[in-house]
Amino acid sequence: MNLTTPFIAEFIRAANDVERLTHYQISRLLDRSVDTIPKMRKQSGIVGGDRARDVVIDLQLASARPPDLSSAEARDVLLDAADILRTLKSFEP
Repeated sequence: MNLTTPFIAEFIRAANDVERLTHYQISRLLDRSVDTIPKMRKQSGIVGGDRARDVVIDLQLASARPPDLSSAEARDVLLDAADILRTLKSFEP
């Protein structure tokens, strides 16, 4: 098992318990995904899409404003990050 699997599980656990997370914890998790996704893309040979529609930008925006996110929005963005990481994991060599 590589390190990506526990990382994905951390996002899913956080999403399932989002009401107990602080704004800082949500922001920190999203920041970690923003750092990890481009690295995983590069390792997999996947080029990021159109910069205007890149999901990393959406994650950065959500990370910058966790107090403005409802619990449902925070849950959704954490699950989005987990889904992207899971998808990229399937392309790992």
